[in-house]
Amino acid sequence: MTEFDEIDLALLRLLAEDATQSAGALGREVGLSQPAAWRRIKRLTDHGVIAGRRLDLDREALGFGVTVFLGVKLATKGRISLDDFERAVSAIPEVQTVEHVLGLYDYRLRVVARDISDFERVLRRRIMTMPGVGDVEANVLLSEERRPGPI
Repeated sequence: MTEFDEIDLALLRLLAEDATQSAGALGREVGLSQPAAWRRIKRLTDHGVIAGRRLDLDREALGFGVTVFLGVKLATKGRISLDDFERAVSAIPEVQTVEHVLGLYDYRLRVVARDISDFERVLRRRIMTMPGVGDVEANVLLSEERRPGPI
């Protein structure tokens, strides 16, 4: 599905802002009836344009005050498969995202922790002990000015 009209794009923008809106509310915003808005949303979902809806939690309010981006270079690519590494690192609850990247590092991880000592525990006991992990570079998030949103 590559053809989007203005109404499709408007629905996607509204859903990106607040995915909890009902089809009726969305329809009113774009000039459609509730059933027509629902059919368009279903079509966008069926074609994979809408891949899911997620809840955006406030990490600090939940006690996770530190976010660290880790660059991970695998030491022995031949001895551990990328799938094995991805599966193992994805099982660590503090690891929020796992991105396979091109560049100096093989992976970029987003890790949350309660504080720096909690992050050190995760790094030393969970990440650095994984087979195949070589060089690691940590960057502590100071502030986040823009979150991923609509394209």
